[in-house]
Amino acid sequence: MPPLDEFGRIRFWTEGRQSVDFLARAGVSLGIGDDAAVLKDAGPGWEWLVAADTMVEQVHFLDETMGEADVGYKALASNVSDIAAMGGEPKCALVSVCVPPAWNEERMRRLYDGLYECAERYGVAVIGGDTTSAPRDLVVSVTVIGTAQAGKAIRRSGARPGQAVFLTGPTGLSAAGLHALRRIAAAEGAERDRLLRALPPRLAQAHRRPVPSVKAGRILAETGWGTSLNDVSDGVASEAWEIAEASGVKLVLKEKLLPLSGELSAYAGDNGMSAAELALFGGEDYVLLGTADKSCVRELRERLGAEGIPLFAIGEVEEGGPGVWLESADTGKRKPLPKRGYNHFREGIM
Repeated sequence: MPPLDEFGRIRFWTEGRQSVDFLARAGVSLGIGDDAAVLKDAGPGWEWLVAADTMVEQVHFLDETMGEADVGYKALASNVSDIAAMGGEPKCALVSVCVPPAWNEERMRRLYDGLYECAERYGVAVIGGDTTSAPRDLVVSVTVIGTAQAGKAIRRSGARPGQAVFLTGPTGLSAAGLHALRRIAAAEGAERDRLLRALPPRLAQAHRRPVPSVKAGRILAETGWGTSLNDVSDGVASEAWEIAEASGVKLVLKEKLLPLSGELSAYAGDNGMSAAELALFGGEDYVLLGTADKSCVRELRERLGAEGIPLFAIGEVEEGGPGVWLESADTGKRKPLPKRGYNHFREGIM
């Protein structure tokens, strides 16, 4: 392939990906190709939501753990998850990339394959962005625009004493998947083959292709049952602290109620790790952590269950200075839960 200029690259990566009809359904009057995209009004009774996130090679992803398409998929998925955490629906995305020499047109084309796969799955119109060169590492920055019903976007600040704390799925899977993938990358020969055969597919998939909880967020917003909400991008402990501080309350999480998947528990046990610590401090699971009145929990569980979405009550909100506590499964005693998430690139797992 002959060298392409900036606009030739953009066309190669994006042209023909989304039809005019698809863009129109997303409220786009004019997409990629001009100085700015043109969006239709959100409509009476609706508000715009805007979220942005950046992924940097060697900081947020590694060649040995993620393929090019995985990087593109995850770059968009993390932003879709931010819209979901407000109870909104994603509509459009702007994608900016800083491309180093090692990422040629074909590698970037595969990155966009993954990005557009995520876009199609969640109905997101890719409407523009920016492209520049970079000296060494790839940078992918995505801005997602979504909508929420006026006054119904769920904030972190709505938790109140007496309410339940919930999760919409198990956590820790992505962190365990990353640990497994890095072990495989560091191994050689027969040991590498053994680790590849033992790799739990669900854990690898959780890290490479996370699933934003858009439907759960919409239900929580439409019913009004979600009083506060956060997506688990940095870990349950970190997200719980954000809700506690924004709401001015104390969150008490119960270790015995944490949803630990069978794959996570087995992997942690086989590798001398704590499944509970992975669940509390592992990030990038993108399930939702939130609060709701206890009187709504049963009906909320049934409503989400009808859509194939689990709901786990894992604690409660109490009066007190902002903080997060963990109630031991063994002793019932409480201890402060550190305000930290999973550090993906520290030696060791915890």
